[in-house]
Amino acid sequence: MNDVLRVEDLHVSYRRAGGRVPAVRGVDLALPAGGRLGLAGESGCGKSTLAAAVLRLLPKSATVTGRVLLEGEDVQEMGWGRLRAVRWARASIVFQGAMHSLNPVRRVGDQIAEPILLHEKTTRAEADRRVAKLLDQVGLVAARAAAYPHELSGGQRQRVMIAMALACSPRLIVADEPTTALDVMIQAQILRLIGELVAEHGISLLMISHDLAVLAEHCDRLAVMYAGRIAEEGPAGQVFADARHPYGRALAGAFPRIGDPASRRGPRGLPGDPPDPAQLPEGCAFAPRCPIAVDACREAEPALIAAGGDGERMAACIRMDALRGAS
Repeated sequence: MNDVLRVEDLHVSYRRAGGRVPAVRGVDLALPAGGRLGLAGESGCGKSTLAAAVLRLLPKSATVTGRVLLEGEDVQEMGWGRLRAVRWARASIVFQGAMHSLNPVRRVGDQIAEPILLHEKTTRAEADRRVAKLLDQVGLVAARAAAYPHELSGGQRQRVMIAMALACSPRLIVADEPTTALDVMIQAQILRLIGELVAEHGISLLMISHDLAVLAEHCDRLAVMYAGRIAEEGPAGQVFADARHPYGRALAGAFPRIGDPASRRGPRGLPGDPPDPAQLPEGCAFAPRCPIAVDACREAEPALIAAGGDGERMAACIRMDALRGAS
């Protein structure tokens, strides 16, 4: 099997007072060795739940069915010892809030060294040399290893998180909104850094963001998620430039394009919000917000089907022809 990550018919629901609420509903994804897959969608569409499921980081209130395969091994069937060995060493994660992810009372160098000492049983001196090299790779001087998280800027803390993710040379990195709290200039630097490092080390990347433009620039393939399901998937540039699902079209249209005065003066938005997972509408979950929905859209939930002759595009929409006509 050449895929570093395969997600097969994944369902995740959370226990609430009124019963179980679905967050991820039948998702299938594949990420090959060295590939870069972007996962886009608004807040509440299930992206972070899917990311947490990859490394089995979900709370006890979550129920998971389906399979999450890391190099062919099902994460859901791993014992705790095996799971602990897999985290950081084979797959690691970069969270969106570094200040909340780093231990505020430990120096950042110690936190980067911890997975090295745990997984590789090396000496502290060798771990410290590795920490210095990792900090250099992410653009920080070795002396910053002695700093506490509050002594670093937001961009520096995020670089520390990336160094931690690389510490044990994993096969997969999951980046969950890695630049949300950063300003635009620092965002660009961090995204460029992640791209360069995963390419240099041959690491597979699952990057999650609400920003379709960012994912289109930094990923090979792009999956658009809505109401817990994949609405569209395909080559990143094609999905961004010519979405085959009205939700993907709306996300792409929300970003003004450089050199296009019309999009800058009147960017297209998307009214309303994603549906409450506890009260999903009948049929297509996007139908209440869709400008081209018809009665048939509200009768049955559409399946993810081929959306292009090359077999590289998939979309869950029965109105694809009408969407092309509306371009």
